[in-house]
Amino acid sequence: MSLPTRTRHIALAARPQGAPTPADFRLEEVELPELGDGEILVRNTVMSVDPYMRGRMNDVKSYVAPFALDAPLDGGAVGEVLASRSPDVAVGDRVLHGLGWREHAVLPASRVTVVDISSVSDSAYLGVLGMPGVTAYVGLTAVAEMREGDVVFVSGAAGAVGQIAGQVAKALGASRVIGSAGTADKVARVLELGYDDAFVYKDGPVRESLQAAAPEGIDVYFDNVGGEHLEAAISALRLHGRVAMCGAISQYNATEATPGPRNLFQAIGKGLTLRGFIVGQYPDLAAEYRERAAGWLAEGRLTSDETVREGLDAAPQAFIDLLAGANTGKMIVRL
Repeated sequence: MSLPTRTRHIALAARPQGAPTPADFRLEEVELPELGDGEILVRNTVMSVDPYMRGRMNDVKSYVAPFALDAPLDGGAVGEVLASRSPDVAVGDRVLHGLGWREHAVLPASRVTVVDISSVSDSAYLGVLGMPGVTAYVGLTAVAEMREGDVVFVSGAAGAVGQIAGQVAKALGASRVIGSAGTADKVARVLELGYDDAFVYKDGPVRESLQAAAPEGIDVYFDNVGGEHLEAAISALRLHGRVAMCGAISQYNATEATPGPRNLFQAIGKGLTLRGFIVGQYPDLAAEYRERAAGWLAEGRLTSDETVREGLDAAPQAFIDLLAGANTGKMIVRL
């Protein structure tokens, strides 16, 4: 089989002002470089689009470098190794790596993880066995220090992290798990996945909906949304409640500074803990989660949905739609 000499990728054509548009992206065809010692050529089969990528499109200092203008974007991907100049990775291996948004990737073998797709799909390593799953586990265990018997509230409950967070909370012994989502269909789905209660946050003030679902309060809030949700959760949290601040998707496209919770003073009297986190800060927990998740998957206690778009050309719109809430579970692009 002859190896490809050219490939296609998506470049950042402009920094979005507010919500991204198709004009902010550009599809390009480029030459593939020759393999150097220790490098491999990967044909990507599936790639991820994630909310955190919106922050990287801004030219601001953050926990990860911003995307460069007129250069290919990157992100999680799984693919098949077509050529290798490394003794550690063989042709035919399936690997997880960070050079998505392109059909082929040339990179050092040291920057990939060989994965087993004999019993799960390649895309599982971008979802339930990948960053979203590890994020849910880290947020509940290391950050919120969830305890058996806790009442847990998860915003964005139908998303990639939210679906898993609710199920993991139940597996860890939560007495009650409550979720919020954007549509009635999404609420119905998270209830099927084991949430005890859920509500459509667009149907009324979040504070009132959460009060109805948890009249005696909550102990843990897993925050994927920020804004009104965080304010509502602070009101509902009981003494020594904990917040795992994972994301704030309600504010990612804001063009002006957004106000903080108006009731933050309650954190004083209640002795609350609000802790932000980045999953990469807890590398030791990834293997622990995957081992536990394998058991939960086998027992049928853990599952997740995927929203799939086809082809590299569809990646920009998939990302735009993700930020608008069009996904249930993990949004992926199959190449």
